[in-house]
Amino acid sequence: MRTYLIVSGSIDDEVNIMAADWVTVVSAKPLLLAVAIAPSRYTYKLVERYGELVVSVPSVNMLRDVWIAGSEHGPEKLSRMSLTMRKASKVKAPIIEEALANLECRVVDKRSYGDHDLFVGEVVAYNYKQEAFRNNEPIIKAGFLSHIAWNKFVTFKEEVITP
Repeated sequence: MRTYLIVSGSIDDEVNIMAADWVTVVSAKPLLLAVAIAPSRYTYKLVERYGELVVSVPSVNMLRDVWIAGSEHGPEKLSRMSLTMRKASKVKAPIIEEALANLECRVVDKRSYGDHDLFVGEVVAYNYKQEAFRNNEPIIKAGFLSHIAWNKFVTFKEEVITP
C-alpha cells in the first residue's frame, strides 16, 4: 500500500501529522480523495474542527519521519521529526516542503465505517516536485514509499510492467 502523511490543523495554531495507508481517489472531476481515520486519533479531531487536511506524498528519504508520524501519537511527536512545514496556498493546514507532492483538501463528506470514519476531501490546490512527476505520471526513481507490514516499507523498482 502506498503511504501518505495526513497534515491537519492550522499552521497558525495547532498541527498534527499522521501516517495513513488508507487513502484513495474517489473522483477525478472534481478531484476527490478519501482518507480513513479512527475517531480516537488527534488528527481526526483536527480534521473535524478545521474541515481541511493536506495529503502529503512522502519519499523514501522521509522514512524516519513517516515512522514517527505513524507510530507515535499527538502533536508532541512533531518535535522529533525533521520535516519543514510551510503555509499552504488554500487551506489552513501546512504543507510539507520535503514531500514529493502535497494535495490541499477541503472536507466535503464524512461517513462512518466500523472503527474508522472516511473523510472525503476535494483537492483545492496542489504542488509537486518536478523531479517526481512527468506528464502526470510518477517517476519511479523519485523514491515513492509503500508500506508492506508493521515496520517494513519498500520503494518501487525502475521496471514498468504493462499487460
